[in-house]
Amino acid sequence: MGEPKPSHRVSVHQALGAGLVADVLLWKNWYGGVVVLFSASALWFLFERAGYNLLSFVANVLLMLVVILFFWAKAASLLNRPLPPLPDMEISEESVAKAADALQIWINQALSIAHDIAIERNLILCLKIAAALLVISFFGSLFNFLTLIYICVLLSLSVPLLYDKYQEPIDDKLCMIHGKIQTHYKKLDGDVLQKIFMPTSKQKKME
Repeated sequence: MGEPKPSHRVSVHQALGAGLVADVLLWKNWYGGVVVLFSASALWFLFERAGYNLLSFVANVLLMLVVILFFWAKAASLLNRPLPPLPDMEISEESVAKAADALQIWINQALSIAHDIAIERNLILCLKIAAALLVISFFGSLFNFLTLIYICVLLSLSVPLLYDKYQEPIDDKLCMIHGKIQTHYKKLDGDVLQKIFMPTSKQKKME
């Protein structure tokens, strides 16, 4: 009998950061997953189906919180009860620094891509970015922004879980699709792209 194929299984939980977010996305934290799903569904229904306005919703929620806290504090002072347990209402410098570092990484990546396209004239990268933007534009024409966010939330709560459960067959299919894409890309590169950027005899003489 042949030896079993070595498993190259990747820990999805570790890839997602192995924290609270990973627990929620993989439904290891059932309470968090249910809260996220219910909240996203309620907000989508409220704004898309019921026609509620986002600004009015935020204002009404804040008004309700302010009124509740005011009467809670009033009642607590009259009945000698503890005041509302409010958290520390300030952002630490560490949190700001982490957010700034993450934002800097994203901005630098975007500038690097723009440099490769505009200065280095990387056609392949330009085609990839153009294809991604066309896909985003296509889906944006089918759904509005809020519905698209809701779909992303549903996918985030389902795709990682399915991949974690059926990782090996999914990887096999993805490898097969990747091989076919590479084959077509090599044909395109040999038949079209190299001919477009092949230096002419005049350019060779100038060099």
